[in-house]
Amino acid sequence: MPVSPLRAASLVAILAVGLGAVGLVDSVRQNPAFQWSFFGASGLLLVWGGAVFGAASRIGRPLTLEVSVRPQHLVQALAQLAFLAYWGWYWRPVYDAAFLIAAQLVFAYAFDMLICWSRRDTYTLGLGPFPVIFSINLFLWFADDWFYLQFLLVGIGFAAKELIRWDKDGRRVHIFNPSSFPLAVFALGLILTGTSDLTWGQDIAIAQFFPPHVYLVLFLVALPGQYLFGVASMTMSAVVVTYVFGLLYFSVTGVYFFYDSYVPIAVFLGMHLLFTDPSTAPRTQMGRLLFGVGYGLSTVALYALLNRAGVPPFYDKLLQVPLLNLSIQWLDRLARSRSLRSIDPAGYGRGLAGRGRYLASTAVWAGVFALMSTLQAVGDDHPGQGVPFWQTACDEDRSSACDYLAGLQRRYCDSGSGWACNEVGRVARDRVVGNDAFRRGCDLGFESACRNLTRLAAGREPFAFAHAPPTLADYPIILRGTKGPIVDRSPVTLRARACRQGWADTCER
Repeated sequence: MPVSPLRAASLVAILAVGLGAVGLVDSVRQNPAFQWSFFGASGLLLVWGGAVFGAASRIGRPLTLEVSVRPQHLVQALAQLAFLAYWGWYWRPVYDAAFLIAAQLVFAYAFDMLICWSRRDTYTLGLGPFPVIFSINLFLWFADDWFYLQFLLVGIGFAAKELIRWDKDGRRVHIFNPSSFPLAVFALGLILTGTSDLTWGQDIAIAQFFPPHVYLVLFLVALPGQYLFGVASMTMSAVVVTYVFGLLYFSVTGVYFFYDSYVPIAVFLGMHLLFTDPSTAPRTQMGRLLFGVGYGLSTVALYALLNRAGVPPFYDKLLQVPLLNLSIQWLDRLARSRSLRSIDPAGYGRGLAGRGRYLASTAVWAGVFALMSTLQAVGDDHPGQGVPFWQTACDEDRSSACDYLAGLQRRYCDSGSGWACNEVGRVARDRVVGNDAFRRGCDLGFESACRNLTRLAAGREPFAFAHAPPTLADYPIILRGTKGPIVDRSPVTLRARACRQGWADTCER
């Protein structure tokens, strides 16, 4: 429908003023840098809007507002919102950030309107900003002092969607996924500048494993989109190739590549709700399988590279997506080539219509997921979650096992386990560190730590340090692994959990 420049300006102004009003919220105005993120973004939108609509009014340029709700935007947004709601139930910062996500949505709509009306006469109003903003917030938040960068991140995503385009199947369309492109750009910038601590990225990747049955929940919320848009083959190939690599790595080294899982939950999330945008994916079934394989293998390679470089590895699922987006037309041509035609899975379902093929591939993925869950390839229970596995691996001098075990023990000591503090003290090469660990373990009531503190003060040799199994007070901490806090702390439940992890002398108790 036609809209006058004045009405269009009024719409953008309402969004901009609403965004600026967030700066008056008590929790925001206590931090001037945080507050000015909203004031600055609001001011930018108002100035830009004044220039665009003022020029349109002077030359009499007609403006049009169309309304179009695309099913893929609605389905994707509902899946992302469902996961955010479930995750937030077990990690409170998600709910605390709800108003910040809403502010980004307001900014996204205003920015999208302005960049579209700056270049052409028609803006299409729909649900497109919702999956973009939800997707971004599933992977990266900037800390309060640097929150203006969150608006810059969102703006780059929508600018890339509007400005970076190519011809695909006779249409002029955007190349990059509008959420994954800015995530990759900012990930690279944060790595190169060594400023990962400006974000909550590492905390997000860890906390996404806190909810129980999180793999199953993520699989279920993504399932409608997997079927409706035919992207199940992408997710399935990405998950399977990552799992197979993990099995091969374990067979060679005796330890797990990702330490506590075959496919980390944050990576599993990327395989379901980040790189699966059908608009920026191959169109052929074989091309989508190759696309998924590329994502899985590149995640493995990036994880190894980032760890070796001493960079937080949570970027492993973000950096590669734009490059994969650039490859989709080549992958489709390769899929149609004579060399791959004989193994193209689409050839086995030529009698099926489009939806029938989507249903078949989704059913296959559901079966694969069920089998992987049974094999503990995905899910809450993984051998790498338990300390006993790493104790055995360290005793057998398997690759990196002792370093990882030491890191676990330090983390558990910091969380209040006297047993873990005693273990840190026993293996510490620096006696000052050992003394501090024993003292903390003794303060926490672990008897062996008190004896070792006395022995250290008396100048005894390290081989004389006492050792004892964990107590019931330690179990809620050391049995948690990288999951959320243990709720049921009854002795029977804790010992049963300890038995499943392989702690000695707990099964008969």
